[in-house]
Amino acid sequence: MKAELDAVITATLDERELVYEHPAPGRFLVTLPGTKKLQTNCWLQVGEHALVVEAFVCRRPDEAHAEVYRYLLRRNAKLYGVHYTIDQVGDIYLVGRVGLAAVTPEELDRLLGQVVEAADGDFNPLLELGFATSIRREYDWRVSRGESLANLRAFEHLLTRSEPDR
Repeated sequence: MKAELDAVITATLDERELVYEHPAPGRFLVTLPGTKKLQTNCWLQVGEHALVVEAFVCRRPDEAHAEVYRYLLRRNAKLYGVHYTIDQVGDIYLVGRVGLAAVTPEELDRLLGQVVEAADGDFNPLLELGFATSIRREYDWRVSRGESLANLRAFEHLLTRSEPDR
C-alpha cells in the first residue's frame, strides 16, 4: 500500500510542479509557495492507517498569547482536513490525518491547497497579534539605520514613525 501511495503522491506533486524531497518511502517534504509567507514546508507521511500532514506556520508568539490562540481556535472551524496546533514550545503548526483509502490526487491537492491558504493567509494576522512589539522595534531600528522598510509595508497600520520631523 505504501508503494502505491508513494506513486500517487509523487505523480500529484510532479503534475502540480511542486518542489519536494522524498527522503524515505512514505515521507515527503513539500515546499509550498506563498505570497505573505514566502514558503511553507509541509511533511506528508504515510502511516499504517493514515496520511499525516504537518506544516510549520510560525514560531511561538512573543505576546498576546490568548488572542493568538483564540484566533487559531476560531480559524480551526473553517479549515478542511487540517487544524492548528502548537508544539511543546508553543510553535504553531497545521496538522491533519486522512485515511489511506481517501488519498487521491484530488484530495491531496485539496489538502495542500488548504495548508497553503491557511499558512499564507493567516501569517500576517498571526504576526500582528503575536509579534507587534517586535515589528515596531524592527521598524525603528531600520529607520535609524536607513534600511529598507519594504517587507514591513503590510504592517504600516501598527507602526509609528519615531524619527524626528524634517
